[in-house]
Amino acid sequence: MKQIKAFVHRGRVADIVHGLREAGYTRIGLIDVKGLLHALSAREQEYSVELGEQVTSEIQIELYCEDAQVNAAVALMQLHGRTGKRDAGWIYVSQVDAAFPIDARD
Repeated sequence: MKQIKAFVHRGRVADIVHGLREAGYTRIGLIDVKGLLHALSAREQEYSVELGEQVTSEIQIELYCEDAQVNAAVALMQLHGRTGKRDAGWIYVSQVDAAFPIDARD
């Protein structure tokens, strides 16, 4: 099993998630993060007192899938995540050693 972690612009996340869901991916998580992608607009940026510089509001997408599904999932993220700028985000793939369900046992 693999974990795919992508850092993308806010404006692209809906298209990415819809594309992944339409392709049958269901183990998707979304997290608001601050990063250093080049902002597409001033609305995406704010000043970070902690860093002493501008940061960009981004979304971290986490997707868990079987090894054989990784290339297709990454391709969907790249397709739907494009912004027309060179630095539209980053995608990372990691190995998951184990996964355990949380079930409703009494």
